[in-house]
Amino acid sequence: MSKRPDRLSLPYRDCVGTAVFNRDGLVLIGRRKVNSPEDASEFSAPWQMPQGGIDKGEAPEATGIRELFEETSIRSVVQIAEAPGWIYYDLPDEALGVALKGKYRGQRQRWFAYRFDGEDSEINVLAPGDGSMPAEFDSWRWEELAALPDLVVPFKRDAYREIVAAFRELPAKLRQR
Repeated sequence: MSKRPDRLSLPYRDCVGTAVFNRDGLVLIGRRKVNSPEDASEFSAPWQMPQGGIDKGEAPEATGIRELFEETSIRSVVQIAEAPGWIYYDLPDEALGVALKGKYRGQRQRWFAYRFDGEDSEINVLAPGDGSMPAEFDSWRWEELAALPDLVVPFKRDAYREIVAAFRELPAKLRQR
């Protein structure tokens, strides 16, 4: 039996999350593929918005656009908001030392909101981006922003509540356009 690392000795992984809203004020979510044992904890609540790690020297805004394309093939977006600060989540004990390559205790994320100006046919989660990266999702849909905390894994729910609070006024504004 391997010893779990000390949580406080591990850093947070810097990451960006993207909330993509359509013309109806709904937000894009993807259903995570279970690619490895570290993903198994997400099987019962596999939905989430696109997100990904910030590469060394990369600006968070650039990461958001890159990750969105790599995970969904979406390019037709305009940034409309940014959450006011970092949003954190911690991995559960059973995933510590396993998930996120075992190097992190969780993630600290910058969240950006985008207005999607394309057609749904642009969205491709099965063979996203240039096809060089494995698919993160096996399905996608548009959803009410307020519903998201109940659709994600329990350890991300508080973070998603913060995201909902940061972007709560956007759906009504987008529906008024």
